[in-house]
Amino acid sequence: MRARRILALLLCLAIAAVAAVVIIQKVTDRGNSPPDPGTPVPDPHTGYFESELGSMTFNGDGSSIRINVSEKLAELSGLPQGDHSGTYEFLSGDLPPHGSVPVRYDVAHELRISLDGKDTVLQIGIASEDGKTFTVAWETVSEGEIPLVFKDDGRYVTVTFDRML
Repeated sequence: MRARRILALLLCLAIAAVAAVVIIQKVTDRGNSPPDPGTPVPDPHTGYFESELGSMTFNGDGSSIRINVSEKLAELSGLPQGDHSGTYEFLSGDLPPHGSVPVRYDVAHELRISLDGKDTVLQIGIASEDGKTFTVAWETVSEGEIPLVFKDDGRYVTVTFDRML
């Protein structure tokens, strides 16, 4: 009976030690983690961003956008073709139970563009070379570029909007 208690105690200590190592490792290895909570929120995008399929102009207020959508970008995104004004918001991606919520752009996984009362949510990411997968991580969107990923003929493709000076 005493041997069972000692064995149970040793087993509990071993599990606690493994859990402590995992927790410490997660805290010290930031890897794909959001910026430290104490870091300042980046300024909203401002200026003209261009890709091979269209352009976006941000006025710096963190909400209004002018977007020029080519025929191909309209086909990929569901956005209406042509030049439009509207609003935008960077989103977290699906966070159960609430879904996507507004976040700062450097931790975003989605971009919602609202034009004429219709919301279109675009996936942020970088497609793999073979087009079978795509990745998105913290800081995928930067001050100077916004990479969006779309499915085209069964393959993922990246369309990067770069800030033009």
